[in-house]
Amino acid sequence: MAFQKAVKGTALIGGGAIATVFGLSQFSQYRNKHGALVQVQAEEEVPVRQSQLPSREQQLLALQNSGEFDVLVIGGGATGCGCALDAATRGLKTALLERDDFSSGTSSRSTKLIHGGVRYLQKAIMKLDFEQYRMVKEALEERAHLLQSAPHLSAPLPIMLPIYKWWQLPYYWVGIKLYDLVAGSQCLKSSYVLNKTRALELFPMLRRDKLVGAIVYYDGQHNDARMNLAIALTAARYGAATANYTEVRHLLKSADTGSGRQRVCGVRCRDVLTGKEFDVRAKCVINATGPFTDSVRKMDDEEVPNICQPSAGVHIVMPGYYSPDNMGLLDPATSDGRVIFFLPWEKMTIAGTTDSPTDVTSHPIPTEEDINFILSEVRNYLGADVEVRRGDVLAAWSGIRPLVTNPDSKDTQSLSRNHVVTISDSGLITIAGGKWTTYRAMARDTIDAAIREHNLKAGSCRTMGLQLEGAHDWSPTLYIRLVQDYGLESEVAQHLASTYGDKAFEVAKIAQVTGKRWPIVGKRLVSEFPYIEAEVVYGVKEYARTAVDIISRRTRLAFLNVQAAHEALPRIVDIMAKELNWCEQKKKEQLETAKTFLYYEMGYKVKTDQLTDSSEISLVPSDIERYKKRFHMFDKDKKGFITILDVQRVLQSISVQIDENTLHEILNEVDLNKNGQVELNEFLQLMSAIQKGRVSGSRLAVLMKSAEEKLRRRQPIPVDRSGGGL
Repeated sequence: MAFQKAVKGTALIGGGAIATVFGLSQFSQYRNKHGALVQVQAEEEVPVRQSQLPSREQQLLALQNSGEFDVLVIGGGATGCGCALDAATRGLKTALLERDDFSSGTSSRSTKLIHGGVRYLQKAIMKLDFEQYRMVKEALEERAHLLQSAPHLSAPLPIMLPIYKWWQLPYYWVGIKLYDLVAGSQCLKSSYVLNKTRALELFPMLRRDKLVGAIVYYDGQHNDARMNLAIALTAARYGAATANYTEVRHLLKSADTGSGRQRVCGVRCRDVLTGKEFDVRAKCVINATGPFTDSVRKMDDEEVPNICQPSAGVHIVMPGYYSPDNMGLLDPATSDGRVIFFLPWEKMTIAGTTDSPTDVTSHPIPTEEDINFILSEVRNYLGADVEVRRGDVLAAWSGIRPLVTNPDSKDTQSLSRNHVVTISDSGLITIAGGKWTTYRAMARDTIDAAIREHNLKAGSCRTMGLQLEGAHDWSPTLYIRLVQDYGLESEVAQHLASTYGDKAFEVAKIAQVTGKRWPIVGKRLVSEFPYIEAEVVYGVKEYARTAVDIISRRTRLAFLNVQAAHEALPRIVDIMAKELNWCEQKKKEQLETAKTFLYYEMGYKVKTDQLTDSSEISLVPSDIERYKKRFHMFDKDKKGFITILDVQRVLQSISVQIDENTLHEILNEVDLNKNGQVELNEFLQLMSAIQKGRVSGSRLAVLMKSAEEKLRRRQPIPVDRSGGGL
């Protein structure tokens, strides 16, 4: 009864606020419907889409030999690729340069949400800020566009807001209903209220005590790096000359014939992979470099003040059992006032983000402090029976948000992500700020400004309703054809369909025969993930040129499980070497570079920091004796250490076979000083770290315990990774 009264009271409280927003929403819906008709007509005028994707080598030749471009975009993130696609579909001669890989920066390190921003709407209402309202409204419109333009890479996601105080129910209900109302006809699904029982049915991991109920609303979720790549590939198919690993060295300028002023007319760039330098001329140069916005602006004018204040956001990935398969969680007010999302993603659970000022760097590193903050907030919302362990962190990364701000501002948490388009005296156009969801609108505004400033001959924006790479012939049941036509595992087929869309058939065609009865084709890179070797070959066709490109952006293995990515690296490098004609030295360099990337940028370092030579052994005497006995089962000669030969001898005695490479990997996880053997002290440190929850899923610990039991009861020994992580 009290719950029903609270809901009724909520309706009365929210009525005034809803009426306030209603008129604006109705006007926006009318404008959107009218605009949609214009876009349908405009799409008919889009240039012909190329059926064959140009190679990177062909793109570099086009950059060097095509004369002057209308538009040259610097930056291959979501916004830069969006600008290239917008310009190309308007018929403008377009080029794009990215010094690293497409989506190598912020665009691949997001929360994976396509959203309007619930907290921004709250600020808009509380502060009567119409600009914030407009930003949310635009983001919700763009959310609908993204979900429609690449349905294979994105989908609606219900997100639960748990309520632990009665007064919060009407407060948050009004806010969420306003969020639905602002979305108007673009609302994905209507939000709804749950009582305590129903909330726990849908999210059984929730903390039960004092739970009043919950509110569920809908936003979108996507595979951010693959979405960015889809935009880049679509731009290339519409004629844009796009090249990754092509660095801008400096801007080119020439005197304007009319005014005599120096105007930007192109760039001097360098192919990072070969070292070759060349000029690319363009009527208009666009700076879309995200956190590096000011560094490009200073190429134009060293005295220009900064307009970008970077903010670091850390995310962690945990095993999928921490959240339901299709329900996210929002913590609207953490202990320090930030917002934390807890979301299912790629059959894992992603949690984040933090928000703190940072320096601009190409290689942001997650810190142990940020990881522990997120874990602490997660513990506050999960039940006491769910032990949130530090060792269950499978991967961690930091991304830098390019927030637009006054240089004197110090509090990045109070900033919105509105975008700004600026034009320098020399004609350099800069697009800065914004958010992933609004990339298309940002690109539209940027190209509109370019056309006005540089008198380019082009029509209006034609990207609304434009389908991205892989979306044209995709359907939710496409994966069934992959299973039936090619003999792929169902899980692999679903993964290919949701990653490549209608291009999944091209991946399936080059998949290797397994030699098994089933699956017929599709050799996995690692056993517990659906990524197959054919994706490495296809990734090269998608402009992947390093092992890091494959593990982090063509596949998402590094973002899902850093240890699995580490184990897959040798095979990935071997496949890429055949495709790109790498010598042995090049293979070694690629392997080491990728390992360094995993170690620092994806959380492998903080994993190893949990178990070091100086790790404290805090075991009671009885546990120490028990673990010593287990260790000495393998160390029959009382050497004080065990090697792969010791493990093989025990396994042979109980008729268990494990291939030598797997055994090397298992021992290497615990071999702290990397001398090819696991010493007793290292083993005790491991067991102590497992008891504390700092390490989980150690295959050596599982194997040795199982071997002990096998000798007694003759049971099989599991050696697959058990879901533990960093």
